[in-house]
Amino acid sequence: MSYFEIMSANTITAPTRAKPVSETRKTKRVESIDLLRGVVMIIMALDHVRDYFSSSAFLFSPTDLTRTSVLLFFTRFITHYCAPVFVFLAGISAFLYGGRRSRKELSFFLFTRGLWLLIAEVTIITFAWTFNPSWHFINLQIIFVFGISMIVLAGLVYLDKRLILLVGILLIGGHNLLDTIHVPGNGVPSLLWAALHEPGYFTYGYFTIRIHFPVLPWIGIIAIGYYLGSLYASGYDAAKRKKTLLFLGGGAIALFILLRTVNLYGDPAHWSLQKNSIFSLLSFLNVSKYPPSLLYILVTLGPALIFLALTENVRNSLTEKIQVFGRVPMFYYILHIYLIHLLAVIAAAVSGHDWMDMILRNRANATPELIGYGFSLETVYIIWIGLVLILYPFSKWFGRYKNNHQARYWWLSYL
Repeated sequence: MSYFEIMSANTITAPTRAKPVSETRKTKRVESIDLLRGVVMIIMALDHVRDYFSSSAFLFSPTDLTRTSVLLFFTRFITHYCAPVFVFLAGISAFLYGGRRSRKELSFFLFTRGLWLLIAEVTIITFAWTFNPSWHFINLQIIFVFGISMIVLAGLVYLDKRLILLVGILLIGGHNLLDTIHVPGNGVPSLLWAALHEPGYFTYGYFTIRIHFPVLPWIGIIAIGYYLGSLYASGYDAAKRKKTLLFLGGGAIALFILLRTVNLYGDPAHWSLQKNSIFSLLSFLNVSKYPPSLLYILVTLGPALIFLALTENVRNSLTEKIQVFGRVPMFYYILHIYLIHLLAVIAAAVSGHDWMDMILRNRANATPELIGYGFSLETVYIIWIGLVLILYPFSKWFGRYKNNHQARYWWLSYL
């Protein structure tokens, strides 16, 4: 299983009477986790479509309050929920996975799958982003963070749960104390500091490496998720779980509002009054993702916890369809990047640009040749909806195929 597989392995082992060893223990999926993961995966595709198709993406940041629109800002802001929710749910699912195995087995699983994700990031996924077989540009993003976080969690699982909670709180709450520390240059110390806390570009001969997701706060998020995984342990009272999730979610939002209002700590970018009340609100919400600030984490995980609490028993035709995406996250992730980039190559050619401009040596929105390419935000939304509809039958098919053949074909566990 990969990281994404661990996320889709969110099952609770049901208590059973003593049975022969050959019998499989009954498990029950936590459907609210599948649902939340499915929601954020759908939203994630919107951000990536915007990267490759929005004309504004090649000109300015959607959170630049001097140039953005309200709709464009919230198109970006809503996607802030994706990465922290993924990592947080990974922690929960790791706890549930470990509940049916020894600590040694869990640790080995997390360590080896973390290594696999690091390899996947610089091979399969790097090529998906660039379509450039030279591997000139390596962009270490969310899969890099997942891999490192899982490797670290492989060691943390040997600690007492209260110590794991303490590590999570210290990393999430304290990493912004490091914001004033900078390690300039292109050497190993700068590279390591970028991996830990401050994003950066590094050139080593032929290769350019961009570290976009420093790992310290993400390790904190996966640790907190692992600690809270006990809320879904077999026999845990559902009413108590709901009450706890609501309390924690509401508390996170309240703490965000308090810290953001006083403007003293929690995010390197302070908010300020703008040209009108709406843009002042945008400034208030304009938190830092690289690395994810304390306030960023509070404003994203708070609503996620409330979502988990309120959707545990929600089942209808819409939630069933959304859960399809949540059950095959790695397959969906890889496929959606390749499909978006392929459609962007076609769109560039159709709109009068050289399709080779989409064979990238940097990020798409940092490619000078693509300035002037792109479409309106309304078109971006149409492409996004169409993309999700295209991905649905493939995701549903693969979910069924994996469920029926995983015991027979070991390689399915990596997708």
